[in-house]
Amino acid sequence: MALHPVVETVTARIIARSRASRGAYLAHLEAARIKGVQRGALSCTNLAHGFAAFPANDKLALREYKKPSVAIVSSYNDMLSAHQPFERFPAIIKEAVRKVGAVAQFAGGTPAMCDGVTQGQPGMELSLFSRDAIAMATAVALSHNMFDAALYLGVCDKIVPGLLIGALHFGHLPAVFVPAGPMTSGLSNQEKAKVRQLYAQGKASREELLEGESKSYHGAGTCTFYGTANSNQMLMEVMGLHLPGAAFITPNTPLRDALTAAAAQRAAAITAQSDNYLPVGHVVDEKCIVNAVVGLLATGGSTNHTLHLVAIAKAAGIVIDWNDFNELSAVVPMLTRIYPNGDADVNHFHAAGGTGFLIRELLDAGLLHDDVTTILGKGLRAHCAEPFLDGEGVLWKDAPLASADENVLRTAAAPFAPDGGMVLVAGNLGRAVMKVSAVKPQHRTVEAPAIVFNSQEDFMAAYKAGKLERDFVAVLRFQGPRANGMPELHALTPALANLQDAGRKVALVTDGRMSGASGKVPAAIHVSPEILAGGPLGLVRDGDIIRVDAFTGTLAALVPAEVWQARSQAQADMSPNHVGMGRELFAMFRSTVSAAEEGATTFGLPSPIPTTVALHDAAAVGDSVPGSDEDFLIKK
Repeated sequence: MALHPVVETVTARIIARSRASRGAYLAHLEAARIKGVQRGALSCTNLAHGFAAFPANDKLALREYKKPSVAIVSSYNDMLSAHQPFERFPAIIKEAVRKVGAVAQFAGGTPAMCDGVTQGQPGMELSLFSRDAIAMATAVALSHNMFDAALYLGVCDKIVPGLLIGALHFGHLPAVFVPAGPMTSGLSNQEKAKVRQLYAQGKASREELLEGESKSYHGAGTCTFYGTANSNQMLMEVMGLHLPGAAFITPNTPLRDALTAAAAQRAAAITAQSDNYLPVGHVVDEKCIVNAVVGLLATGGSTNHTLHLVAIAKAAGIVIDWNDFNELSAVVPMLTRIYPNGDADVNHFHAAGGTGFLIRELLDAGLLHDDVTTILGKGLRAHCAEPFLDGEGVLWKDAPLASADENVLRTAAAPFAPDGGMVLVAGNLGRAVMKVSAVKPQHRTVEAPAIVFNSQEDFMAAYKAGKLERDFVAVLRFQGPRANGMPELHALTPALANLQDAGRKVALVTDGRMSGASGKVPAAIHVSPEILAGGPLGLVRDGDIIRVDAFTGTLAALVPAEVWQARSQAQADMSPNHVGMGRELFAMFRSTVSAAEEGATTFGLPSPIPTTVALHDAAAVGDSVPGSDEDFLIKK
């Protein structure tokens, strides 16, 4: 199937836009490759420190310098259900790589916080910045420069993007991502949403709410709804950074363990010491990033990835923006219905055909690039497969030709919707993202008076006091990354849903986040620029008529231009948001963070290597610094 013209156009534009920064990134990658792993150049004292606690046979392998050494970078903790299974993985990995003549070391751990626990709490204001902290922790883990490849163990919201950003800053090393899998299905998503709305109305007790939540989140593994965590796993599949079909195999099962062992052995097989060197900085290229955006849109994935994918791309020297998401969304059909865009969970999706079915459908429709390099060293079509146990190992079979449940997963020829359900809205209020895949068409346009709030607590107080029983657009400001770290605002969802169900025309406009839990109420989120960066949300006043229109891409205050221009920016005292729960430690992040559309990152695009440095490194081995992925492929 020929590539869809819009996919082709957007990809070409990204390549052209990124030429200078991608070239600089690849030059850095090549310089690191030329220098090589420093294990052989370390002093005896350095090296002795590096393997002092190693078992004798593994220590001997490292002393010989010839055996691949695989780093394990893990986000394990036993408080997060999604990451608790990682406790067992290092032992599985070490044994697996020994069988193929390699060694593995636990190089380092990274933070891993749960937005589900911190939701509506001060700790949520650390959440987005934890992504860049995780990238930094990944760099610390790899800074010893003793490794030939790395395995990255992570699942949830900021963790996988942070691990991948860190991995890309060590882009000369091969990288294989290792998931833990989702928990088994518990209370249905419909029942969970119902008890939350009843509690918000005062019709269910706290004990009833906790019982419902406990039946939903009940064991080891990822939450089973399609939020940011499971969107992460889908993207690792579409980007070719997982073994095929690895994402949604439940924890503590023989197949899960076999996939973990196979991932470890794959990492050992694609080092620079092999004939199949696959550094992650070349796996993640412009086409891979476009594939990730398409996969996100085709599944109605988390709006958080309009930040994270921008940041991931930036780490690889690639520049994307919300126009790219918007144009692709217009032509990428919706192939799944997974909660909150449907009733099913990810276990149901996997049983219906899973990621292999999805990738094949998108490839056959010309919506994904097949001519990419994945960790298999092949094109993306090699990932149209499903894993099965074969003794103690893994056998892959072709993905099923038909969906087992067309209420959950469909073909590209008969999608749930003709578009990806994510749109860019813009106007005199700035630029924002709307996820409309779960919003009924009659609710996608709202024109109503503004009610301005400076915190979600203020909103909830007004709701509980019965002051919101009318049509309105909630303008919730000072929620951007510079103001308070850009927390998610899930606490508003049940209240807004109740007002909409009561017949009110309501919408939300905010510079904060809603993530994968964006639901049936229209919400223009990530408004950029935020007020502290000179954005116009600070000009809105109570009673201004606000128009939010997903059909026309409009986000505007219908205020006469002369009135609008004469207004001064609103002010708010953010100091209470900057102290307590460790928030004072993140002042540097708040002061340096980029705009939401630029990924809300604390790092920039790669800068060119000074010519004298590049030539010195290249001359050391009689090589040259390449300027493209094509040079790498030719060398291979």
